[in-house]
Amino acid sequence: MIMAFDGSSVDGSAYLDVVRLTRHAPAWLDGAVSFWSTYGLAAFAVLAIVGWWFARRGGDAAAVRALAVPVFVLVAYGVDALVKLAVREDRPCQSLRVKTLETCPAPGDWSFPSNHAAIAAAAAVALFFVSRRLGAVAAVAALAMAVSRVWVGAHYPHDVVAGVLVGGLVSLVAMLALRRWSGSMARWIGSGSLRRLLSAS
Repeated sequence: MIMAFDGSSVDGSAYLDVVRLTRHAPAWLDGAVSFWSTYGLAAFAVLAIVGWWFARRGGDAAAVRALAVPVFVLVAYGVDALVKLAVREDRPCQSLRVKTLETCPAPGDWSFPSNHAAIAAAAAVALFFVSRRLGAVAAVAALAMAVSRVWVGAHYPHDVVAGVLVGGLVSLVAMLALRRWSGSMARWIGSGSLRRLLSAS
């Protein structure tokens, strides 16, 4: 039997307050939040594509930063997944045995930190380096994603906070490091068959 961490002692009462709130919320609100929680990550992919499309007009370095967004999001997801395996925190719906909007995942599908929150935060931070406007939109969307994961019962509040921190920090460090190498990366991409990714012409 795999020993798992019980995170209910951290903020289980706050989690239960949210679960009780969902039971009294309008059906349309629960439905909208559940939809966003399940499918909202696709919006970040759309924002990344939009960012790359317009970044091509800003020069090779800008295009490289835009192309790096999905790469760094994947890196953040990988780091988040490793933390999950190290901590092995049971889902709150398992520890507290409550009925939630989202079907309770099977044991072994660890809760801390939230993958959804990490991916959303990583995308938002990376997009700030591409476009402040897109970054701001993504930041609001990332906050909504983090809240939605608690609302549907998939995570404790501390899970989504940790996910935001992991994803955001990984993306920030990676984007800051890319600044030193964006010129070299642009020359490497521009010299090969992928050169059209850098220019709108």
